This record gives sequence, structure tokens and C-alpha cells, in this order.
Amino acid sequence: MAETQQTENKFVAESQAQRAGLIKELLSFLAHTKKWWLLPIFIVVLLLVVLAIVGGTSIAPFIYTLF
Repeated sequence: MAETQQTENKFVAESQAQRAGLIKELLSFLAHTKKWWLLPIFIVVLLLVVLAIVGGTSIAPFIYTLF
């Protein structure tokens, strides 16, 4: 019974704790699993997403002149 109460208290404490952000969690995952080779892939995907988002705005003509 005491173990169940302790587990429940730990669960409640974890649920009320502040959550880590996406970037912090991603870097923690990369550090923990030692898969640093994934970092350039994530950066390229992020740049493509930003380019796609900006391509739909009024900044698009200025982007096209770069290529």
C-alpha cells in the first residue's frame, strides 16, 4: 500500500513538473544515444520547412532571386 502511494505521488510530481522544450529534448536524445550524425539531417529538414513557409509569404520574390 505504501509503495502504491509513493508511486502515485511520484506520478503526480512528474505530471506537474515543467516540460522540456522540443529543442532541448532533441539535443538530450542525441547526446544520450550518441547519434550526432542525425543533427545535420534535422538542420536541413528545418531549413526546408522554413523555406516552404517563407515561400508562401510576400518575401518569396526575394528568395527566388537567390537561386
